[in-house]
Formats: sequence, C-alpha cells, structure tokens
Amino acid sequence: MSMQKKLWHTLPVESVYEELQSGTSGLESPLATSRLAQDGPNQLVSGEKKTLLSIFLAQFADLMIWVLIGAAIISGLVGEWIDASIILVVVILNAILGTVQESKAEAALDALKEMAAPTARVVRDGVLQEVAASDLVMGDQVLLEAGDSIPADLRLVESNALKIEESALTGESVPVEKRTESLGEENVPIGDQTNMAFMGTAVTYGRGSGVVVATGMNTQMGAIATQLSSAKNEITPLQQKLNQISRILSLGVLVIAAIVFAIGLASGNQPLAMFLTAVSLAVAAIPEGLVAVVTIVLALGMSRMAGRGAIIRRLPAVETLGSTQVICSDKTGTLTQNKMTVQELWSEKHELLTDAMAHCNDSRLGEGLETIGDPTETALLDFVLQNEIWTPEQVRQRRRVGEVPFDSQRKLSSVAIENPEGQGVRIFVKGAPDVLISRCVREVSDLESELDASRASQIVQTNETMAKQGLRVLAFAYKDEVRTDFSSAEEVESDLTFIGLVGMIDPARPEAKEAIAQCRKAGILPVMITGDHKITAMAIAEEIGILTPGMQALTGKELETMTDEELERVVPQTAVYARVAPEHKSRIVSAWQRRGKTVAMTGDGVNDAPALKIADIGVGMGITGTDVSKQASDMVLTDDNFATIVSAVREGRRIFDNIHKTVRFLLSSNAGEVIAILTATIWGWHLLSPVHILWINLVTDTLPAIALGMEPAEPDVMERKPRDKKTPFLQGRDWISIATIGAVEAALALVAYVLGGKGVTGTTMAFLTLSLSQLFAAVGFQSERHSILRIKFKEHPVLWLAFLGSALLQLVVMFVPQLRTVFDLVPLTQGQWLTVGALCLGMLAFVELQKLVVRLRSK
Repeated sequence: MSMQKKLWHTLPVESVYEELQSGTSGLESPLATSRLAQDGPNQLVSGEKKTLLSIFLAQFADLMIWVLIGAAIISGLVGEWIDASIILVVVILNAILGTVQESKAEAALDALKEMAAPTARVVRDGVLQEVAASDLVMGDQVLLEAGDSIPADLRLVESNALKIEESALTGESVPVEKRTESLGEENVPIGDQTNMAFMGTAVTYGRGSGVVVATGMNTQMGAIATQLSSAKNEITPLQQKLNQISRILSLGVLVIAAIVFAIGLASGNQPLAMFLTAVSLAVAAIPEGLVAVVTIVLALGMSRMAGRGAIIRRLPAVETLGSTQVICSDKTGTLTQNKMTVQELWSEKHELLTDAMAHCNDSRLGEGLETIGDPTETALLDFVLQNEIWTPEQVRQRRRVGEVPFDSQRKLSSVAIENPEGQGVRIFVKGAPDVLISRCVREVSDLESELDASRASQIVQTNETMAKQGLRVLAFAYKDEVRTDFSSAEEVESDLTFIGLVGMIDPARPEAKEAIAQCRKAGILPVMITGDHKITAMAIAEEIGILTPGMQALTGKELETMTDEELERVVPQTAVYARVAPEHKSRIVSAWQRRGKTVAMTGDGVNDAPALKIADIGVGMGITGTDVSKQASDMVLTDDNFATIVSAVREGRRIFDNIHKTVRFLLSSNAGEVIAILTATIWGWHLLSPVHILWINLVTDTLPAIALGMEPAEPDVMERKPRDKKTPFLQGRDWISIATIGAVEAALALVAYVLGGKGVTGTTMAFLTLSLSQLFAAVGFQSERHSILRIKFKEHPVLWLAFLGSALLQLVVMFVPQLRTVFDLVPLTQGQWLTVGALCLGMLAFVELQKLVVRLRSK
C-alpha cells in the first residue's frame, strides 16, 4: 500500500485513523484479511534461500576444481579410466562435503531466528485478541505493556508513562519516553520520533497502544535489511590465498607437462606414450587432495565451533577470524550482561532504602520470577530479591494508596503506601540526586537530623564520585504524613527526609576481562564501540582492560569533526568510542581496513548491521541479536559471549596452522614426485608408472594430510601476533622448504631405484621409499616449529592412525600377490627392506633439521 510511505509522525491521531479506516475498535476482520493478502505477511525477507542444488554447484566455483576435472578428462581420453575415476570421486566428494556443511550452517542459523514478537495483542471488531505477529496489517490497533516487543511500526495513540528501549535501532541504551502528540517537522530522526514505535524495539515501562502504519520490509528495520541485501561480500583472505596457489600450480602443471613431453619426443619416444607420461606427471603436480582436505579441515572446525557456541555461516570465515587483528565490539550485551545491576548503596539506614527501592518501583514479577519492566527499576527489584531482603510474595503483595508518575521535567516519581509505623501514609520518592536533594530538609540516621548545606554538599560530591565510576545514580527520600490527595506533585514531593543513593551499572561479563587479556596476549587489539555515555563506557573499558594507559576515548561528536584521513591516523590510539551513530561504526571499521588490518565487528542491533557487513568478519549475537544483524554476520554466537570469540580465534588459528602444514606437506610430497619423475625422464629411467603415482597421491598423501588438518592447537597458538592480510599464504621460506623437502624425497627415491638395480626391483624400492618417506615426513610436519621429541603421542591419535593405516595399505600391496601383480612390483629381500627403512628415517631427520634451523634463526 502506498500509505506505508506516509510521514505518520506528522499527523494527528484522528487523521491516522481516518487514513487507515481504523479507530479505537480496530479493523474489521474482512478488511484485515484483505490487507494481509495485498501486503503480505509482516516479516523481514532474508533474501532468496539457497537450494541444495545451488549450494552444490557453488562448490565448483574454484579454479583448482576445474584443473582437476581437466586432468580427469585428459586421463580418460588416454584410457587411464582408473586415474580419471579416482580424481572425479575426489572432486565430487569435496562438493558433497561442502554442501552438507553449508546446509547445516544455514539450518542452525534458521533455528536462531527469534527476532520480533511471535504474537501481538490487537483489537479487531472491537474485541481484544491475540494474533500472530506475522498476520498484522496496517490499521491494526496493537496494545503494549512493559516487556512487549514491538511487532511492527506503530503510530502511538495512547501513552501512559510509556518508555521504549530502541538501542536495537538507534544504539541509544536509555529508554525513550513516548507521547501521542503529532510532530510538526517532517525530517525528524528516528530517535526523536517520540510518537512512533518501531519493529524490533521493546517496551520497558508503562503501557500504551498504537496503530500499525508499516509492516514487514516497509518498516524501518526492513529498510535497513533492504540496503544490506544489495551489499557485496568481499572475498576472504583464505579464498584469496588458495586462489594464488591454484594459479601457480596450474601454470606449473602446464609447463612441466610440456617440458616432459618435449624431452620425450626429442629422445625418440612414441608421442602417445610421452603424452601419457606427461599426464601422469601433471596428476602428480596437482595436489588433488588439497581442496578436499582444506574443506574437511574447515568443516570440522566449523562443527567444533558450533559445539562451543559459534555458528559459522560461511566456511572460509573460520580462517578469517583466526587472522583477526582488531575486534570492534559493541558494549551492551556483548562485553556487558545487558542487565542493569545495583553496584553500590550509600545510606545510614539500608532497610529503609531497600523498602524505598521495592515500593517506588513499577517493575513486576513474571511467572518464572523474572523481573519485568524498565531496566533501572528491575535492577532495584532484583537487588532486594537476590539478597533475600524481600520475598517474591512480598513483591506481589505491594499495594499503593497513591502515586505521582515520573516525568522528564520533574525527574522524580513518588508512591504512597499505608504507613507501617502509624497513621496516614508513607511516601517514597526517587529521582535525579541533584533534584531530590533540593527537596529534602532532613536525612536519616540514628535520629533524623536536619540536612544542612554542608551535608547536602557532601551528598552531591558522593553522587559525583559514583557517576565518575560509570554508575547511574538514583536518590531516595521519604516522609510520613496524613494525605489522601496526590494530585499536586509539588506538595507530595516537598519537606522530605533524604534516605540515600543507589548506584547501578550494566556490569561487565565475568569472563570478559580474561577474554580481553587473551586477546592482547594474542596480539589482537580490542576496541569498544557503543551508543552509551563516555564516562560509563570508559569505566567498563578500564575494568575489563580495553582502555589502557596511552589509549584514548572519543565521542560521536568528536568523530563528526574528523575527516576519514584524520580518523585513520587516530584509530591506533583509540580504544573506546562512545555516543556513536551507526554510520560512525562503519567509518571506524573502514579506517582500520585502510590501514591494512583484518577487522572483526561484533554486534547485536540493527544499527550494527552495516558495520558487520563491511567488516572482514561480522560476529552477530544469537540470543539478543536482531534478525538483520544475524543475516549480516559471518559468524553468530549462540551464547552472546565475548569469550566465545577468543575460543573462535584460537580455533581459527589452529585451523590456519593445520591448513598451512597440510598444504606444505602436500606440495612438498608432490614436488618430490615431480622432481623424481622429471629427473628419471631426463635420464631415460622408467621410475614409476601412473598407477604408482596416483596410489601415492591418494593413500600416502591424502590420509596423512587429513590427519594433519585435525591436529590439536600448538601450545603457543595464542601467544603469536596475528598474520597480516598482505602476507602470502606461503612465504618465500615456505617455498624453499617445500622445494628442499621435495628434492630430498626425490633423491631418496632415485637412490633406492639405483640400489635396486634400476629394474623392476628398483621401481619397487623407489615406490616404497617415495610413499613411506612421505609418511615419515608427515610425522615431522605435526608441528612447524617444535621437535618431534616434544610430541605427546596420546594427543595425536588421528595422525598415528593415518600413519599406520597408510603404511598398512602399502604392505598389503606388497604382500598380496594379486595386488603386487597389478602394481607391477616384486618381493624384496630383508636387506632391501632395511635400506628402504633407513632412507625413510633419513627423510624424518631432514624435516627435523629444517625445524631446528628455523628455531635457531628465530632466537
């Protein structure tokens, strides 16, 4: 309906009813049914859902996959159907694994989608009824009370001390007082539209009602979701680095195959025979286990992280988090508990103060004894209940004989109860300390005494001290008198006796401090970005270790005066950003990215979504997070726990380490095969046949490679600096290591061939030496830094299983006559077996020597 685009906040209530053909009796049911059919359900559209087929086909959008398919086709064309079949099985297996894991991730995320209120109380046909929130239409009259989620965008028509917490939309954590009067200006910011209530926000205090003026994607939240759906996802560092390797290997395959083919022709060999040799060499040059192994490693890491509270929505995001250098985190609910808590009481009579906290309080108990209402007032009630000062039954039995509700001009609220100590009533008053102190003439002590200027000044100073600690401070007072008329706030709230002060704060999560310390130890800079006040943000940031000496805090106003270049210069020294708007968050993330850093952004509100999308990895909150923020995220924390991010970082680093050692192992193994076959071809030796090469690749390459991908994290994994995104996946020293290990493997195989007499026996010894030496090398690769002597055998069960399994398969080929015949092998003597064993141990010794050199150079 075009009516969804009107400026509803500018219209008086009567005009709103007229436009929507509604009223205090709500819509008539036939009209509601018609509008639902016309406008569709009141739901946010998350974009076109991926089918299993589309996810499966997406697995083939990788250059390495197509190189493998090409190799399979060529193998098939020359009649090597076994080679072709095995390569295609690996490719299809990889696609199936990727499909299963990504499908599971999407399904897990769908289970978390509990955004918006599932039901709403509406008036239709003059009757109050409960309907599914998705069935709301424009013109519906929705009733609201404390604890309700706003199910659609509403123009408020009734407000009784109604307050709505809009941090999910605006970032402002303090609930907004709502009114019903029309606003004159058209261009009023969302946070200042006091006669509107928006989908995804929550009622914290009072009650009211409103008319639905926008549903689904036409709501303010829907507008943000629409913007996000058109944003382009940037390729992750892991994808970039694997693509680099794919291009290098593909070029190498073509060059090597061409060289071998040319050498063979020049030597007078048959073209078809040389083409088959070139193809077999190409198969050796491509580590066909690489893509499958990397996918398996990522998928297993994904499963481990889901079990620890982190659901990965996109597979390569696991590695990205492991390389994170900066974590920009929202404060409320992520670093803090998202629950106001009493931290400090300042009073001469605590019992009287706690009575005031409980009575002068509009929050209530739910069925499960949870407190419902304004966060400040629930904090007061939680305190008296948790400290067993009051029982739940006493809370429910509270009775008032009069009250003066809070308003923003007086900054006070009052309630009257029957005087427990005599005639008349006892009036409790709470409010802003500076206002309430001016209404007090006495203070409580053993005997009530006059509140003189000196004592009042002391109370004001105490209030200021508490405020500087980031506490939100309320003052309480009382008086006993005979009164039945509570219409005059001025009379009710005068001649008071001061009781005391209460300081509250949304406290840090208990585990946040340790998580921040681990981040710093891991070389990651934690940054707090919040819509809260600067003093409060700084207090929390100092407590948990984000704001350290030498670091500063900036406000949104200060950011407004900065250019992007100026912001880029100050971000390394800024640990806290307070009172920020959504666009500020995106600017901060972008400033870090321009400095070449890999940035993670955590958040739970709609206002966080644009920055979550821009960040290298967006981390959403599964419990308190809005649907839009989850959809914008790469990873969703099911427990909303910042400490889970540290666990995810550790897992990401473990996965990167394992992928790195796996790739190095595979490339060095295949380099050994290439060098051996190329050298043998040049010298005119028939070292290995295509079936030997494929067997080595499939069994002694792939199984140990998968095992290396499942290795536990190394002890110092969280004591190293994060990798820079500009650092190549394989650096110069890695390529040198790959080449030297490959050369040694080739040399050992060639030596075995010569010692075996260069005939069938030589081929058998070369085959065993090349395959088994790779298994011994894999044992050395279990750590890229530490000696094998430090291995605790029980911590590496999968690696040992792969080693023994692959070795057993080799022995089966050797000792089963039929298989030995298929592979063109012959039995070996005891001496020849010892020779093979000695050569393989030499391979392990060389890998250990390399690591020793690395350790000595790093000292």
